Amino acid sequence: MHKTIIRRPSRQVMVGDVPVGGGAPVVVQSMTNTDTADVQATVRQVRELWQAGSELVRVTVNTLEAARAVPNVREQLDALGCPVPLIGDFHFNGHKLLAQVPECAAGLAKLRINPGNVGRGAKRDEQFATLIEFACRYEKPVRIGVNWGSLDQELLARMMDDNAQRARPLDAKDVMRHAVIASALESASRAEELGLPADRIILSCKLSVVQDLIAVYRDLAARCDYALHLGLTEAGMGSKGIVASSAALSVLLQEGIGDTIRVSLTPQPGESRSTEVQVAQEILQTMGIRMFTPLVTACPGCGRTTSTVFQELAQSIQTWLRQQMPLWRERYPGVERMNVAVMGCVVNGPGESKHANVGISLPGTNETPVAPVYVDGERTVTLKGDRIAEEFQAIVQDYVEQKYASK
Repeated sequence: MHKTIIRRPSRQVMVGDVPVGGGAPVVVQSMTNTDTADVQATVRQVRELWQAGSELVRVTVNTLEAARAVPNVREQLDALGCPVPLIGDFHFNGHKLLAQVPECAAGLAKLRINPGNVGRGAKRDEQFATLIEFACRYEKPVRIGVNWGSLDQELLARMMDDNAQRARPLDAKDVMRHAVIASALESASRAEELGLPADRIILSCKLSVVQDLIAVYRDLAARCDYALHLGLTEAGMGSKGIVASSAALSVLLQEGIGDTIRVSLTPQPGESRSTEVQVAQEILQTMGIRMFTPLVTACPGCGRTTSTVFQELAQSIQTWLRQQMPLWRERYPGVERMNVAVMGCVVNGPGESKHANVGISLPGTNETPVAPVYVDGERTVTLKGDRIAEEFQAIVQDYVEQKYASK
């Protein structure tokens, strides 16, 4: 059985004005899926992700047009009052793009480099050095992001050959894990040799299998004090992606591993890209690591709750609370720690409602058609009739105004 070791604090890296690592709160990150050369679409999506709570947003920089668009994207975001730091995602040709459009580097808050996609053979060192040179020149931090789907094949082949010479060779999957970590640490060491300070380096080692990801990050965290970015790559869509990301990230975060996170969900058709931001926030909040929006405790329903009223009320309250947060965050500090309970019958309803800041216990099947409301553990009023939802929402709004208004 693995023995849990709580990681010591990592070095702190400033990404724009956002601190990452060094004991700072875990940062939520996301990425656009627009063509960065389409400035308006990219600005629109970055702003949407930022409004949803993404504190860093990564954009693809894969063409000359995309590189030229970055300063314009940054300028338009600033004009809209959207200060979120932008991260440039470079693969294969980043060294050429920055050489041709150096103002792209100036418009970014961080560069992301994948060691497996920088180049091959003798060109690899030269092209990697060019990217680090731009980071040094513009004083930008770098995330060295290794992905097992694009692992440096020369490194992997060398490590496989070395493993074959061992008296007791490791399993191929174990060698792959070691190669992912070696790629990150060797690249970080090389970046430091080229002049990039350690407090401008963030590492990530992304895999798509939960147990592999946990094992790799535990090993990586034990071997360095660089800030670490967490994410289960290609997590998938819907409940699979959410569950897999939650399972992997929660274990690592509980052990103090991870300074910034992204939940890499494949959006459902027509679904907002900001869903991944909401999931990342909810992972952190349900673990008690950070608070972003009031939590709603809701009854799952059973044979006692044939009415759908409690389901509809829980959904409407949760949606309403999220909609209020952009305004409430500024006006009512601490409101993100509020807990609201919406329960469906008398079994656990009163008890859960008393534990919440504001709770309502709706009537179950054959119960008296009334809904007692509890505020800070005390029963205050009993609602009934067709306007329970509106009246309960008004009670929550009044509680927020009374409890969290700035003095």
